[in-house]
Amino acid sequence: MSTTSELLKGAAELFPDEVVTQAHVRHLDLPGGAGRFALITLDNGLDHTKPTTFGPQSLANLSTAIDQVEKEAAEGAIVGAGITGKPFIFAVGADLKGVELLKQHSDALAIGKGGHDVFKRLSSLAVPTFAYYNGAAMGGGVEVGLHCSYRTVSKALPAFSLPEVFLGLVPGWGGCTILPNLIGADRAVSVIIENSLNQNKQLKGVQVHELGIADAIFEGADFLEQSLIWTASVLKGEIVVERPEIDRGEAWDQAVAKGRSIADSKVHGAAPAAYRALDIIEAAKDGDLQKGFDAEDTALADLIMGGELRSGIYAFNLVQKRGKRPAGAPDKSLARPVTKVGVVGAGLMASQLALLFLRRLEVPVVLTDIDQERVDKGVGYVHAEIEKLLGKGRINQDKANRLKALVTGVLDKAEGFADADFVIEAVFEEMTVKQKVFAEVEAVAPAHAILATNTSSLSVSEMASKLRNPERVVGFHFFNPVAILPLLEIVRGEQTDDASLATAFAVAKKLKKTAVLTKDAPAFVVNRILTRFMGEIQNVIDEGTPVATAEKAIEPLGLPMSPLVLLELVGPAIGLHVSETLNRAFPERFTVSPNLRAVVEAGKRGFYVYDSGRPELDPEVAALLKQGDSVLTEEQVRARVLDAVAQEIGLMLEEGVVAEAQDIDLCLITGAGWPFHLGGITPYLDREGVSERVNGKRFLAQGVASVPA
Repeated sequence: MSTTSELLKGAAELFPDEVVTQAHVRHLDLPGGAGRFALITLDNGLDHTKPTTFGPQSLANLSTAIDQVEKEAAEGAIVGAGITGKPFIFAVGADLKGVELLKQHSDALAIGKGGHDVFKRLSSLAVPTFAYYNGAAMGGGVEVGLHCSYRTVSKALPAFSLPEVFLGLVPGWGGCTILPNLIGADRAVSVIIENSLNQNKQLKGVQVHELGIADAIFEGADFLEQSLIWTASVLKGEIVVERPEIDRGEAWDQAVAKGRSIADSKVHGAAPAAYRALDIIEAAKDGDLQKGFDAEDTALADLIMGGELRSGIYAFNLVQKRGKRPAGAPDKSLARPVTKVGVVGAGLMASQLALLFLRRLEVPVVLTDIDQERVDKGVGYVHAEIEKLLGKGRINQDKANRLKALVTGVLDKAEGFADADFVIEAVFEEMTVKQKVFAEVEAVAPAHAILATNTSSLSVSEMASKLRNPERVVGFHFFNPVAILPLLEIVRGEQTDDASLATAFAVAKKLKKTAVLTKDAPAFVVNRILTRFMGEIQNVIDEGTPVATAEKAIEPLGLPMSPLVLLELVGPAIGLHVSETLNRAFPERFTVSPNLRAVVEAGKRGFYVYDSGRPELDPEVAALLKQGDSVLTEEQVRARVLDAVAQEIGLMLEEGVVAEAQDIDLCLITGAGWPFHLGGITPYLDREGVSERVNGKRFLAQGVASVPA
């Protein structure tokens, strides 16, 4: 084992701040006289909010524990060995903080080899080995169990996944090789590729058992006790674990092909991790595990030294850390309690907001609108959504009744808002309309009430300018669909005070939204960047580039949808309105497309029809388009669009729209679904040399979302 020890010792020196996991060995007598058993427990000594991970020293500790167990097995002192985790946590994989620090391919290779060398010892012991997935298991935590002879899982297990592809890695400690050989290629592709690229979807304990990853499943309350009883029965031969024959023929090839089409649809070839994982799964068809492990080592090292993983870790940290501690938010002790919420408007957006406030705050919510029919429709929408939650078993009947009773609708704002602490408007995107609404609300709401606007592009300061108390107005811009996109842009107007802002952030936290503080600048963050991005696409189309070329040019970014499909989702009329707002603010950079205006005036909902199931340019839209004769290539279109975006972000940072480039990325990831493998946008612009070409400097320091210098 000297080579593994040396590898891990060298890696540990590179990573002095590792949160070290201990591997405690204890012995117990199995039930029914089945014999003496060694149980290894992985524990970093911290509570369940700090999950157990595998850094180099942690792997070395596990290796030392296996040394002891290996000796006991060889001497016949034990009949089996098991591995489990601390309460609620099995293990959640490699410690990514250490991965960020690696500068050399050889160091990255050592991480892969070190993990393999330790884990595969579990499969070569002289006695059967058992993994007891008692709690959350991800990445290397899943993989250490795959090296065991048998596995059990807790019914209470909340999260189980191989998320590596989502972050820009491959399951590199046995996952790509062992899993398809255990449960078949099709199921393995679902876990490794499809779930990962589907926003890192997690499996529950029952699914882990149904997929055949675990051989038995037990209730959470006495999970370890039941697992040990089952283990005794297996060792005594009373239970024989039957595993299905793996189809190594055409089904294997079809599964890999399915994985490639999933990867193509999600990242369009823009991110290498999924394809590297599929290559290893494809090669694992012959069952040669060691060859697979070697391929995993190489892929892992290559990807660790690539930009995609660094961007993926950066994005993950933004969402998990920065997203929970917003930059520039006032002291939370200034926040005032919110015991009743008013919503002005009862259309779809207002109704979605009412539902969100109701579910998260569980306080009275009252909607108002201009006629009873609209009010009834808004309240009806909320009631129907609560019924859906009840039908899915997400809430019980008591909760459903209570929530329904909390939501009401009235025509009279004085009646509805006299005791509201927080009133949000979601009416037509027109300054005079919004100013009128706020004047009416201010006249009837309590002096302390926050007045929030869900505007997507209008000036919050101007909206508040005619009020007696403009300091209590804040921008509270949600993204559609409200239930899915986490971002909430909180806009500080020129006169917004700290208490109002602190209350807005406190409410955002209760709503479980990712709040980002923005200056009151036209269209704030996401809509400003997307409008510049879309505007440049529309410009090249207007100038003469075919629609298909302009759309295809953006595919290498691996965005969730093409620009014109996104326009359809937003609505061409809203897109036109925001571009007009920005054109008034920055006429030298933001254009208003005559073709987009023609599409809106013709009442078209987008550029495409879907008669064949795939988007095809609508012949009626094609007839409306008036184009010039300047035709660009895909590469020229992409360069022009990225240059425009880099310029806009540079200007936004100069203007202080947000605190740092990290906030721009956080907004695009959580508000527009931009992929983790781009890190939002600024790491990609840095990596492709666009930032320096346009602005003369990088957005992020070398080593942030990139390999350290």
